Amino acid sequence: MDREVQFIGQSGAFLDAVERASRAAPMRRPVLVIGERGTGKELIAERLHRLSTRWDEPLVTLNCAALPETLIEAELFGHEAGAFTGATRARVGRFEEADKGTLFLDELATLSMGAQERLLRAVEYGEVTRIGSSRPIHVDVRIVAATNEHLPKLAEEGRFRPDLLDRLSFEVITLPPLRFREGDVGVLAEYFGRRMGAEIGWDAWPGFAPHVAQAMEDHPWPGNVRELRNVIERAVYRWDDPYNAIAHMQFDPFESPWRPGAAAPVASPAPPPANENRAPAHTAAAPAPAHHFDGVADLRGAVDAHERAILVHALGKHRYNQRHTAKALSLTYDQLRHCLKKHGLMERAGG
Repeated sequence: MDREVQFIGQSGAFLDAVERASRAAPMRRPVLVIGERGTGKELIAERLHRLSTRWDEPLVTLNCAALPETLIEAELFGHEAGAFTGATRARVGRFEEADKGTLFLDELATLSMGAQERLLRAVEYGEVTRIGSSRPIHVDVRIVAATNEHLPKLAEEGRFRPDLLDRLSFEVITLPPLRFREGDVGVLAEYFGRRMGAEIGWDAWPGFAPHVAQAMEDHPWPGNVRELRNVIERAVYRWDDPYNAIAHMQFDPFESPWRPGAAAPVASPAPPPANENRAPAHTAAAPAPAHHFDGVADLRGAVDAHERAILVHALGKHRYNQRHTAKALSLTYDQLRHCLKKHGLMERAGG
């Protein structure tokens, strides 16, 4: 578990889930934690343990998806020497390791039906039997299990034991995806950004440029908090300038015209003839704000706002190097300077 990550957030949906975990913690009953990848299921499991009466006993974790089916039962319940090929000595399982403490079973839905049957007996009677032994061992273990699957549906399809589901679902805590945690993207971005800045030795925190902050709010975050943390930390360490707001962020680290299977990059067209009134060309990564307008005046305002957003993005991407920015936008240096002056960006661009 990543013990450096704390509970950061202010949305009602997130705080409700944390409060439910806090109330369930003192109970001895099993708890199911449901959520998409990266939503913090491990953190909820740790909270359930730390706020329980078992806080000074072991918290043992097993990722059920990380082991082949042939080994999962030996990991859970242990084995005797000679129980199978390669078992040269006896070994305790995770249940015995977690005795009097908490056993966290991540990716629960990947357990085989045979392992589910033995897990049911362990939960029901508090007894486990090592592979190769006929003598049951009594254990006192509180089960916390996590999955990103809809277990009732799997039970209906015959892929998960309904009786085991009944035993494990005394309390079910479902974590909201980041895209539904209103206001939390900015809070988390500040937290991870400041922490990364301190890690690389920044003596100031510049924050994020407005267009970057808006892009973060608009991103769907399929990887949730884990993805956001990676994106923020990558943006900070690449920016390497603690005195100007972070103005460029790459959401997809694999984005590259040279990645395997990508189309060959198209050569940049020759710069057009000098024209002081020409607007910068739109780039794929530049923000594209939506505007609703009813007349010419509003149209001009929308075009100006769009042009300014393109300039801000391009400047940030090229670290305020005006010559590189001009080349990327297919402008001459003088054309870029004219556009910067027009939109009041000369000071930001260091000119």
